[in-house]
Amino acid sequence: MLKGLGGLGGLGDMGKMMKAAQEMQDKMTALQAKLEDLVVEGESGAGLVKATANAKGVLKGLSIDPSIFSAEDKEVVEDLILAAIKDVQSRAAERTKYEMGNLAESMGLPRDMNLPGM
Repeated sequence: MLKGLGGLGGLGDMGKMMKAAQEMQDKMTALQAKLEDLVVEGESGAGLVKATANAKGVLKGLSIDPSIFSAEDKEVVEDLILAAIKDVQSRAAERTKYEMGNLAESMGLPRDMNLPGM
Protein backbone atom coordinates (compact mmCIF):
# COMPACT_ATOMS: atom_id res chain seq x y z
CA MET A 1 0.00 0.00 0.00
CA LEU A 2 1.08 3.57 -0.61
CA LYS A 3 0.64 5.29 2.72
CA GLY A 4 2.02 8.68 1.62
CA LEU A 5 -0.78 9.38 -0.88
CA GLY A 6 -3.63 9.27 1.62
CA GLY A 7 -5.78 7.05 -0.56
CA LEU A 8 -7.31 8.30 -3.78
CA GLY A 9 -8.96 11.38 -2.24
CA GLY A 10 -6.17 13.59 -3.52
CA LEU A 11 -6.71 12.38 -7.08
CA GLY A 12 -10.41 13.23 -6.84
CA ASP A 13 -9.52 16.76 -5.78
CA MET A 14 -7.10 16.99 -8.70
CA GLY A 15 -9.90 15.92 -11.04
CA LYS A 16 -12.15 18.65 -9.65
CA MET A 17 -9.38 21.20 -10.10
CA MET A 18 -8.80 20.10 -13.70
CA LYS A 19 -12.53 20.31 -14.43
CA ALA A 20 -12.70 23.79 -12.88
CA ALA A 21 -9.66 24.89 -14.90
CA GLN A 22 -11.29 23.61 -18.12
CA GLU A 23 -14.54 25.43 -17.27
CA MET A 24 -12.59 28.63 -16.65
CA GLN A 25 -10.77 28.24 -19.96
CA ASP A 26 -14.09 27.68 -21.77
CA LYS A 27 -15.58 30.78 -20.13
CA MET A 28 -12.50 32.84 -21.04
CA THR A 29 -12.76 31.70 -24.66
CA ALA A 30 -16.43 32.66 -24.75
CA LEU A 31 -15.64 36.05 -23.17
CA GLN A 32 -12.90 36.70 -25.75
CA ALA A 33 -15.46 36.15 -28.52
CA LYS A 34 -17.99 38.39 -26.73
CA LEU A 35 -15.41 41.19 -26.42
CA GLU A 36 -14.84 41.02 -30.18
CA ASP A 37 -18.54 41.75 -30.76
CA LEU A 38 -19.22 44.32 -28.00
CA VAL A 39 -19.16 47.84 -29.43
CA VAL A 40 -18.23 50.92 -27.42
CA GLU A 41 -18.25 54.54 -28.53
CA GLY A 42 -15.98 57.41 -27.60
CA GLU A 43 -16.18 61.04 -28.59
CA SER A 44 -14.55 64.42 -28.41
CA GLY A 45 -15.48 67.99 -29.21
CA ALA A 46 -18.96 67.56 -27.73
CA GLY A 47 -19.69 64.81 -30.24
CA LEU A 48 -18.13 66.41 -33.31
CA VAL A 49 -15.78 63.43 -33.59
CA LYS A 50 -16.95 59.94 -32.64
CA ALA A 51 -15.01 56.71 -32.66
CA THR A 52 -16.30 53.17 -32.30
CA ALA A 53 -14.30 50.13 -31.27
CA ASN A 54 -14.89 46.66 -29.99
CA ALA A 55 -14.36 46.00 -26.28
CA LYS A 56 -10.84 44.81 -27.07
CA GLY A 57 -10.01 48.34 -28.24
CA VAL A 58 -9.84 47.61 -31.97
CA LEU A 59 -11.00 50.72 -33.81
CA LYS A 60 -14.03 49.94 -35.98
CA GLY A 61 -15.22 53.33 -37.16
CA LEU A 62 -14.73 57.07 -37.08
CA SER A 63 -17.37 59.76 -37.67
CA ILE A 64 -16.41 63.40 -38.17
CA ASP A 65 -18.95 66.22 -38.36
CA PRO A 66 -18.18 68.09 -41.61
CA SER A 67 -18.60 71.46 -39.87
CA ILE A 68 -15.12 71.14 -38.38
CA PHE A 69 -13.27 70.93 -41.70
CA SER A 70 -11.28 74.01 -42.58
CA ALA A 71 -7.62 74.45 -43.39
CA GLU A 72 -7.08 76.74 -40.41
CA ASP A 73 -8.42 74.14 -37.98
CA LYS A 74 -6.33 71.21 -39.21
CA GLU A 75 -4.47 70.76 -35.90
CA VAL A 76 -7.68 71.08 -33.88
CA VAL A 77 -9.33 68.39 -36.02
CA GLU A 78 -6.34 66.09 -35.60
CA ASP A 79 -6.43 66.62 -31.82
CA LEU A 80 -10.18 65.88 -31.74
CA ILE A 81 -9.65 62.68 -33.71
CA LEU A 82 -6.90 61.51 -31.37
CA ALA A 83 -9.01 62.42 -28.33
CA ALA A 84 -11.98 60.42 -29.64
CA ILE A 85 -9.75 57.40 -30.31
CA LYS A 86 -8.22 57.60 -26.84
CA ASP A 87 -11.70 57.94 -25.33
CA VAL A 88 -13.04 54.86 -27.10
CA GLN A 89 -9.96 52.82 -26.19
CA SER A 90 -10.36 53.85 -22.55
CA ARG A 91 -14.04 52.87 -22.62
CA ALA A 92 -13.13 49.56 -24.25
CA ALA A 93 -10.65 48.83 -21.45
CA GLU A 94 -13.30 49.70 -18.86
CA ARG A 95 -15.82 47.39 -20.54
CA THR A 96 -13.29 44.55 -20.66
CA LYS A 97 -12.55 45.04 -16.95
CA TYR A 98 -16.29 45.01 -16.20
CA GLU A 99 -16.85 41.81 -18.20
CA MET A 100 -13.83 40.16 -16.54
CA GLY A 101 -15.26 41.10 -13.14
CA ASN A 102 -18.55 39.45 -14.09
CA LEU A 103 -16.69 36.31 -15.13
CA ALA A 104 -14.66 36.24 -11.91
CA GLU A 105 -17.80 36.65 -9.79
CA SER A 106 -19.56 33.88 -11.73
CA MET A 107 -16.73 31.56 -10.70
CA GLY A 108 -16.91 32.61 -7.04
CA LEU A 109 -13.76 34.73 -7.24
CA PRO A 110 -13.27 38.36 -6.17
CA ARG A 111 -14.53 40.81 -8.83
CA ASP A 112 -11.17 42.60 -8.99
CA MET A 113 -9.11 39.43 -9.43
CA ASN A 114 -6.91 39.62 -12.52
CA LEU A 115 -7.75 36.57 -14.59
CA PRO A 116 -5.13 35.27 -17.03
CA GLY A 117 -5.63 35.58 -20.75
CA MET A 118 -6.74 39.20 -21.04
